[in-house]
Order: sequence, then C-alpha cells, then structure tokens
Amino acid sequence: MSENNFLKGAAVLGTAGLIVKIIGAIYRIPLTNLIGTEGIGYFQPAYQVYNLLLVISLAGFPTAVARLVSEKMALENPQGAHQIFRLSMRVILVISVVSSLTVLVFAKGIAQAIGYPGTYYSLLGLVPALLIVPIMSVYRGYFQGMQNMIPTALSQVLEQLVRFAVGLSFAYVLLNSSPQKAAGGASFGASAGGIAGLILILFIYAKQRKNIHERIDTAENNTLEEPRRVIRKLLAIAIPITLGASIVPFMGLIDAKLVSMRLAQIGYSVIEITDLYGQLSGTAQTFINFPQVFSIAIAMSLVPSISNAYTRRDKEALNQTTDLGMRTSLIIGLPSAFGLYILAEPIIKLFYPALGPEKHKSVGQLLAILAISVIFLTVVQSLTAILQAVDKQRIPVKNLAIGAIVKIVLTYILVGIPSLNVKGAALSTIAAYLTAATLNYWDINKYTEVKVKLLRIAFRPLIASSIMGVVVYTVYHSGAGIIGAKLSALIAILVGVVVYFVALPITGTINKKDMDLLPKGEKLYQLMNKLKLMK
Repeated sequence: MSENNFLKGAAVLGTAGLIVKIIGAIYRIPLTNLIGTEGIGYFQPAYQVYNLLLVISLAGFPTAVARLVSEKMALENPQGAHQIFRLSMRVILVISVVSSLTVLVFAKGIAQAIGYPGTYYSLLGLVPALLIVPIMSVYRGYFQGMQNMIPTALSQVLEQLVRFAVGLSFAYVLLNSSPQKAAGGASFGASAGGIAGLILILFIYAKQRKNIHERIDTAENNTLEEPRRVIRKLLAIAIPITLGASIVPFMGLIDAKLVSMRLAQIGYSVIEITDLYGQLSGTAQTFINFPQVFSIAIAMSLVPSISNAYTRRDKEALNQTTDLGMRTSLIIGLPSAFGLYILAEPIIKLFYPALGPEKHKSVGQLLAILAISVIFLTVVQSLTAILQAVDKQRIPVKNLAIGAIVKIVLTYILVGIPSLNVKGAALSTIAAYLTAATLNYWDINKYTEVKVKLLRIAFRPLIASSIMGVVVYTVYHSGAGIIGAKLSALIAILVGVVVYFVALPITGTINKKDMDLLPKGEKLYQLMNKLKLMK
C-alpha cells in the first residue's frame, strides 16, 4: 500500500468513524430523556456483556483477514486472498452461532449473574446482532485487505443510522409496557443496524464479484493452500488479537464492579454510586471516544500497509509507513488531549446544560483527567497495529494485560480514597495506557526491524499542540466573562482548530510531501506557501 492509499484509507475510515461516534453520542441524549436513568440502568449492563461477547466473536478476524489478504495481494495471488475470505467466513459462522445461542438460552441467568435482572430484555434484543455483526466483519476485513475501505465505512454509517432510528422507535413504542422492555427495544436497534449493514455490504460484494473473479482468472501467481493450514494462520493471528481486545471490555466490567464496591466501602449510597459511575462512563468518557475514531482508523490502515512492506522485506517502506502512522496518530492525539484538558468543564457545560453547575464541575474534573489518557491511548493503538503487522501480535496482548493489572490495582487503591473517589478510576486509566504504551515501544525497538523514534516524531506535533493550547486558553478565559462560558467555549474550539491547522505547517509538523497526499493538496500548499505558512 502506498502512502497515498494509506492516508486515504485512514481518512475514509476516520470520517465514517467520526460520523458513527457523533450519531452514537447524539443517540444517548434522546434515549436517556425517553426511558430515563432507570431504563439506561437496564440498557447499559446488557451492552457491557454484548461488547465482551462481540469482541470474543470478531475482534481478531477483520485484522487477520485484512493482513492475510493483503499479503496474498502483494504476491499477486488474488485466488489465495479469496480462499482466506471463504474459510474465515466458515470459522466466524460457527463462533457467531454459538455466541448468539448462548445469550438466547442463558439470558435470564446472565442477567442475574451480573446483578441486573431487568436487563433480560436488553440481552434478548442483542441476540441477532451477535449472529450478524461478526459475519459482516469478515466482509469488511476482506475489502480492507484489498485496500478498499469504502464498504467498511458505508456499512458502519448505515448500521449506526438504523440503530438510532429503530432503537428510539422501539423504545418509544414499548415505553408504556415497562422500562425494562423499552430498554430491550433500544437494544434491538443494534441488531436492526447490523442487518442493514450486512445487506449493504452483501450488495457491494455482489456488485464487485465479477471484477474479483476476473482478477483471479487473469492472475499468473494464483495458488491455494491446504485449508487447515489457512485456518491455523487465521487463528494464530486472530486469537492473540481477540485476547488483547477482550482485555478492555473485561477490564470495564471489573472496573465497574470495583468502583461500586470501593465507593460503597467509603460510605456512598447505591444512588450516589450509580450517579458517579454514570458521570465517568456515560458522560466524560464520551468525549474521549472522539479522537479514538481517527486513531483506530489509522491503526486499521497501518496493518495491511506495514504487512505488505514486511512481506516484501522492504525495510525502507516499513519504517517510512511506521513513522507516517505514528506521526499522524500524534497529530490527532496531542491536540485532542490539550483541548479536552483546557476546556473540560466548558465542554460539559456546552453539551450537557441540563446537568447543573455541580455536575458540570465534577464531570469536567473527570474529563480533564481522562484527556491525558488520550495521548497514551492513541500511541498504544498505533504501536499495537505495528506489532500485529510484523507477526508480533502476542506482544501487545501481554502489554495490555499488564496495563489492565495496573489499572485494577490502582482503581482499588485510589477509588477508596474519599478525596478522590471515582476520579481514582480515571487516574488509573492514564496509568494503564501509559504502561501499555511504554512496553509496546520498548518491545518494538527490541524485537522487530522497525525502529520507532517516538521523541523525534512527537516533538513537532507537541509544539503545534502547545501553540493551539495557549490560544484556546486565552480565547476562552478572555471571552467567558463577557459573552458567557458556552459561547466562549464554542469560539475557543473553532479558533483552536484554525490555529492548529496553521501551526502544523509553520512548525514543520507537515510538509509539502504530506500536503501532496491530501485532496487538492497541491493548491492548498501553494496557498499556504503564498501566505508564508510553509517551512
């Protein structure tokens, strides 16, 4: 994959991911207003179970399929690439059927075990999604391996739009029955979205099937492998990635339990515990998800790109793509962290006016702490993708597990300190991702041919982000007392975006070569050069 295709792939997935995250964030507001906090209390535990089972079902397969398909295409073997797609579909069908049937049969027992019996209907609403979404993921992985990110992007957006419409509609219709059933209707939105996304990606595949088979028929290096060997390769990549991806949702379940237990031990009531945990996971965490959209897209695009260079033993391309990916991650992660930290409370006031001054302050404090974790999280995602692409997928699993252990220990200790309470869980999140990022960085430079010079890569994005941060802080605090906190925050955000994009070329964070890879980049470069913004 060329640098051009890499950045285009990241841009396509990043844009789709941003749209999906925006829809998801908007969705939670009317849903909470509709079914109330009690309904959300039945809705959220089911999603924790769903996320864990979904990760177990599919987390490693899109990456495994994308990587192996990319390798076959690099060797000009499209028939081998298609064989990987077909065999992976058989494996994922078995896994998804078992997963969905398990929840269908044992939904009541699962609801009782997690301590929320009323979440039974929400679990039932997610059963079809557990069957359909993993199947869709195999198609997405195949297209990504073919360096075509558009089917993934389109299906993601459609899936979320249908989830929004159907989830709210079913919740509204079932509201008079009970909040438990209304939450179940909202959960079914995920299943309806999965069905819509699968139909779309099947349609795209059918439209491209003729071209796929023509490419296979005209290729000269077509070879097939013994099916068991292909499946072993798929599982060898997918299982470690799945284990690694399972750590985060599993850590979330443990974190929720520890927060509840420790807050109870220092005297908080059940209602207060629920409220504090909601501030952490349902409000502050929402804004941390936005920069992840782009960093995850970059990580997904890195895998086939680096895998291609690794297969060809092109060391120069390997290191260039790695540097580009890491730099792009930091260009996103650093300003996001600076902006969220500086404008934490104003952002909460702007987007959640109904919370009131007291919660604006407490949620703002949580967001400011979590903002710091954005830097380490974006670095972890890119370093993990690099390790996965060069056949070292077990290393990030180990490192993330160590980070999870650090989080569990610190959550237990810090949340039990009355002056910190739930803020202790936010602080432990920083420690977890810092640990995983440090270990990944060490292992990449020690065990692979890739040499990541993180400090050199980070220096210029850090300068550009600092310039933006100073301007944002000044604009907000200059205007808050005159035009109000909300309008001042909105203006500060807009000014910050403009200043950052100007600071990027001035500081040399991006150069002419980078600009050439952007749409209309040559004209943009000429304009910036005319304004003396390019170094």
